[in-house]
Amino acid sequence: MERQILHVDVNNAFLSWTALDMLKHGSEIDIREIPAVIGGDESKRSGIVLAKSMKAKECGVKTAETIYQARIKCPGLKVFPSNFKIYRYYSNQLYQLLLEYTDKIERFSIDECFLDMTHYLMNDTLLNKGKEINRRVKEELGFTVNVGVAHNKLLAKMASDFTKPDRVHTLFESEIPNKMWTLPISELFMLGKKTVPKLYNMQIKTIGDLAKTNKKILQDKFGKHGTMMWEYANGIDNSEVKYQKEKPKGIGNSVTLPEDISNIEKLEEILLALTEQVTYRLRKQKMLAKVVNVQLRTKDFVDTSHQRKLQNATASTKEIFTYAKELLEQMYRKGTPIRLIGVRVDDLTDTEEMQISLFSDVTKNEKQEKLDKAIDQLKEKYGYHFITRAGKMGVEDLIKFRKEDEK
Repeated sequence: MERQILHVDVNNAFLSWTALDMLKHGSEIDIREIPAVIGGDESKRSGIVLAKSMKAKECGVKTAETIYQARIKCPGLKVFPSNFKIYRYYSNQLYQLLLEYTDKIERFSIDECFLDMTHYLMNDTLLNKGKEINRRVKEELGFTVNVGVAHNKLLAKMASDFTKPDRVHTLFESEIPNKMWTLPISELFMLGKKTVPKLYNMQIKTIGDLAKTNKKILQDKFGKHGTMMWEYANGIDNSEVKYQKEKPKGIGNSVTLPEDISNIEKLEEILLALTEQVTYRLRKQKMLAKVVNVQLRTKDFVDTSHQRKLQNATASTKEIFTYAKELLEQMYRKGTPIRLIGVRVDDLTDTEEMQISLFSDVTKNEKQEKLDKAIDQLKEKYGYHFITRAGKMGVEDLIKFRKEDEK
């Protein structure tokens, strides 16, 4: 199965996050819009530039040079100290947003993440998911990211380093000759500075030159590192996304429809399919939800969403769908063409025991739990689509579910 990998890289993270924190605490100046840097202690000779604004870059300021050198180039430069408490906060905000898309996330650094989307696309394309993440980070978190879209970690990482800021780039295998091989050899991921001059002496100046070099020559000169360089130059990378399971604060899924739909009955069928997948993931996490949210996007890209707090936390597909369906009926305007529909659950709890109100039908709840558990077990054993709820029987003709959604 072809893997579906995203690499999300925050643009100018330290400066952007500092700017957001300052604005949050009443600053009237957005330091992203002035000549500014994040730097070390100027009283020490070791004080260097850690991040710079575009205005500072235009003055010639470079990352890793001393603050003293930066001030010579840019006399009006404003210097702000680093604050890793702030950086961790915004890094965690990003991580929680990404958890809505997949449980398999590798935090490569404080401002970079790899996402394995292989089993989480739900009739959407990897590129669309990348664009959606790019947009949501900007709108909901206030900073920008580059997103690399590819079939392995290496190519996703290389893609996210293309033109910045606030961009989404693909680097699929067919695009390697035009997009990657033309780059200078120094741009290849994991290639050390000491190696570049040695390759130049071998007349290897571009990534394409390296890709076309006899692998044995590289192995003889560089050993195992030579093999890795040759494989990377040819876009070969079989490494897995190394993720640690962390409990999400919310779980959701949405689907861009292959055609606009203005029939609410058909929208309800799709909503049931989405709810089933969301609650399946919820139960796999051994969590319960207290809030249900439904999102709609019209053909004119107008977004609306409604949410409802539940009386009792639950992971029941039937119960959550009942509330989701009510929200859909409340917000949908008859005849409006819909191009995207989504459902998510929030306010999650680790509590294994469902809190039953005095007015709840305990027997009914227990029966529903057993039914959901039985369905989950069949899906895990035979594949996600082995068993289908009657309410969404017609959806498969409209939405071509992919094999990667089955796990």
